[in-house]
Amino acid sequence: MSQGHSRRHAAARASACPAPDTLTPADRYQELFTAVQGARVFPDSKTFVDCAPLQDPQEILSAYRAQNKADDFDLKAFVDRHFEVQLPPPSDYVSVPGQPLCAHIDDLWPVLTRQPLEHPPGGSSLQVPHAYVVPGGRFGEMYYWDSYFTMIGLVASARTDLLHDMVVNFAHLIDTYGHVPNGTRTYYLGRSQPPLFAFMVELSERIDKCSATDFLPQLRQEHAWWMRGGDGLAPGRADRRAVRLPDGSVLNRYWDERDQPREEAWLEDVTTARLSGREPAEVYRHLRAAAESGWDFSTRWLAEHAQHDAPDSLVSICTTDIVPVDLNAFLFKLETTIADLSRQAGDAGTAREFEGHAAARKAAVMTWMWDAAQGAFFDHDWRLGQRRSCLTAACIAPLFAGLADPPQADALAATVQQRLLAPGGLSTTECTSDQQWDQPNGWASLQWMAMSGFHQYGHDDLARTIAHRWLATVAAVYEREGKLVEKYALRQVEHQVSTGGGGGEYPLQDGFGWTNGVTRALLHAHPQHTAHACVAHAAEPMHR
Repeated sequence: MSQGHSRRHAAARASACPAPDTLTPADRYQELFTAVQGARVFPDSKTFVDCAPLQDPQEILSAYRAQNKADDFDLKAFVDRHFEVQLPPPSDYVSVPGQPLCAHIDDLWPVLTRQPLEHPPGGSSLQVPHAYVVPGGRFGEMYYWDSYFTMIGLVASARTDLLHDMVVNFAHLIDTYGHVPNGTRTYYLGRSQPPLFAFMVELSERIDKCSATDFLPQLRQEHAWWMRGGDGLAPGRADRRAVRLPDGSVLNRYWDERDQPREEAWLEDVTTARLSGREPAEVYRHLRAAAESGWDFSTRWLAEHAQHDAPDSLVSICTTDIVPVDLNAFLFKLETTIADLSRQAGDAGTAREFEGHAAARKAAVMTWMWDAAQGAFFDHDWRLGQRRSCLTAACIAPLFAGLADPPQADALAATVQQRLLAPGGLSTTECTSDQQWDQPNGWASLQWMAMSGFHQYGHDDLARTIAHRWLATVAAVYEREGKLVEKYALRQVEHQVSTGGGGGEYPLQDGFGWTNGVTRALLHAHPQHTAHACVAHAAEPMHR
C-alpha cells in the first residue's frame, strides 16, 4: 500500500469514529464547569475535563440550571449521575523482581498503547486514525513533543509499526485542525507544543522508509500556523506567535489562542491570577503559553527578579514576553526540512523561499540570542530588549536542530560541562525551585537533545558522559522501585541517591512514555553500559 493510499485509508477510519465535541468543556458546560472546578469536585482538575457525558451535554447543562438553586442540591451527586469518569488504564506497571530494564520497557509499550476506537463519544478526546502511545499516569492522550522521544524508543524496540502510525496521526491532526494541538483533547486546541513534526518525518523516512515528501503539505501548513500574524508587523510588535524585533527580523514565541484559565488546571490558574494582582486575562495567557512550551512550569518564564526572590510562585510569569531559543531552533529545522524536501520534489522556488526563511532565522538567533562571552544561547525578552540571564538546557536546541556553527558548539560544550552537567545528567536550569522544569529535576527529552546535538558536532565524549550519567540515574530508581518515571531529581554530588523528581502541579507520574523512549534508545546505543545488567527490585543495586 502506498503512503498516500495509507493516509487516505487512515482518514476514512478517523471519520468513521465518533465525532469529537470540538467545544471545550468550559465552553460546553459554562457555569456548571466553573462550579465543578471551583468546588474541586475532583482532586485533580484534569479529571472532569476528561469525563464522558452520559447524555447530551446541552441536556446536562439544562438539568443543572433547573436544579442547582435547590436547597438540597448536591453538586458531586449531580456530576456522578451525568458523567462517567474516564480514568486512564493503569500504566504504573511494575515489573517482577529480577526483570532487566530493557525487557521492562519493551513490555510497557502495549500497556501505553491506545486504539482510536476506544474513545467515548461526546467526550473531549480528539480522534486520530491509528494506534498511538500515551505518556502514562494521568496523561491518557497523545502529546505532541512527548511523542518524538517515545518514537526513538519504539525504533530501538523494533516497533516501527507504531512509529509509522503515530506520524500519520500527526499529519491527520494538521490536516484536520491546521496545527498539532498540545494533546489530543479539545481543551488543548488553542495551543501546540514544541514543533517536532519535521524531526518525526525525518526519523520515519530513515527507519520506516516512508517518503518524506508526502508530508510536505503538512509541514508547510504547520509553518504557516506558527508564522500567522507575522507579515506587516512593525518593529517591536508581536501578533500571536510572531515577534518582529527592532532590526526587522521575525522570530517566534509561545502563545495560546485563549486568555482564560487552563481547563485542566482551572482552579490553579484562577488562584495564581488572584495572587498576582495583575489583569487575570494577561496571567492566563502567559500560563497557557508556558504550557505550549512544554516547560510548564519553570523560572525560565518568570520576571528575572522573581527567579531569585520568588522562584516557587508563578505570579510574575511573562512567557509571551520571551522569544525562546529552542522554539526558534525547531522552526529553523522545519524551514530547512521544507527547503530540502521541496528541492527533492522539484519545486526550486519553494526551496529557495524556505532557505531564505531559515537563513534569516539563523541570523536573528545569532544576533539576539548568542552570548559569545558566556559561550551559550539565551532566551530574549523582546519587551525589555535584552537577553535573559538564566542559563537553561534549552541552549542545546540549536545543536539538535543543526542551527549552530562549529565554534559555537565548541564554546557551548565547555559552558554546559561547567554549568549544567551534574553527576546525574544534564540539569534543566541553573535556578533551583519547586517548579518541575528547574534544578534539581532532569528530563529525558533534554538529555536526548543534548546528546544528539553534541554528537552531531563531534563532541562525542560529552555526549557519552550525559548518556551514561542519565542511564545510571534511571537504572538506580529502577533497581530500587521497579519502574520508570516522568522526571528525575538529578544527583548534584556523587554521594547523593537518585530519586524521582518533584515539584509542579501534580504528583510524579509513572509510565513514562518519553523516559522509556530515550532510555531504550540509549540502551541500544550503549550496549556496554551497566544499566543493561540492572534488574527490578535488585537485592544488590549497582547504581546510586
